[in-house]
Amino acid sequence: MRFNGLDLNLLVALDALMSERNLTAAARSINLSQPAMSAAVARLRTYFQDELFTMAGREFIPTRRAEGIAPAVREALLQIQLSIISREPFDPARSDRRFKIVLSDYVTLVFFERIAERVAREAPGVSFEFLPPGDDNEDLLRRGDVDFFILPEIFLSNAHPQARLFDDVHVCVGCTSNKQLEEPFTFERYMSMGHVVAKFYTRRPGLEDSCLLEHGRERRIDVVVHGFSMIPSMVSGNERIGTMPLRLAQHFARTMPLRIVELPLPRHLPFTEAVQWHELHNSDPGSVWMREMLFEEASRMVSPIATTAPLSNSNQHECCPAHM
Repeated sequence: MRFNGLDLNLLVALDALMSERNLTAAARSINLSQPAMSAAVARLRTYFQDELFTMAGREFIPTRRAEGIAPAVREALLQIQLSIISREPFDPARSDRRFKIVLSDYVTLVFFERIAERVAREAPGVSFEFLPPGDDNEDLLRRGDVDFFILPEIFLSNAHPQARLFDDVHVCVGCTSNKQLEEPFTFERYMSMGHVVAKFYTRRPGLEDSCLLEHGRERRIDVVVHGFSMIPSMVSGNERIGTMPLRLAQHFARTMPLRIVELPLPRHLPFTEAVQWHELHNSDPGSVWMREMLFEEASRMVSPIATTAPLSNSNQHECCPAHM
């Protein structure tokens, strides 16, 4: 089919090439032979009067022209898929839909486990693919490569709809044998100790790092891990400490020798986990069903502070030095 002289099938090929950055993989993703995909590239170059892609080894590197038209192409294809092709009724009990969700190990353990259990009962054919948080999150959502983000509210953009799920606060954890955590646990002691830090992004500091950077301070980092769930084992049997969400700290404290204390930082670090989805999914029946389940389960979550004994006193008056 042609529109203003452009074969619209070529847009599907362009989108696949932008996604895969490899001719063979792109051809496979849209069920074309490699020669057919090569011919499509040649026709695209002729129509747009631009090379569109240059080669770097086997990788296709898009030109500025390709980068400029790719978002509009992806948006158009998403609109067709969600508004025309996928408008059949959604029956959870019979669906075999796979939801792709960006979330942390923290959210998986303290929240999504209950979602998975409920889905197994109510929609046994529905499955999930979890992706770790990263610097390209927004691009994944824009391209329609994921269904949802579940991340701290401050890490979400304003480009697409979002809704709050539940609140939490960061705490300091260490081994129960760590004498350094005894009261008063001051800011200066916190800064002098070796830290285990969970890093999810390369270009964005964590909440605690942001707080310290505001005051020109930097802590000593002994170990960097790629998930909060690795922190408890890395502080076990030594004098290192870590910063992690209270709900997750309580989860591990049931089975590990983990001591939980308040963070002696210049300001507390509460945060809100929220869910975000592409605006084109606003009325998608499957997306609506999943969002409603997320909201229902989140509404049943009790404040973590209400489910435990008071945290160790971190001496709030000493945690904010005068020069800060």
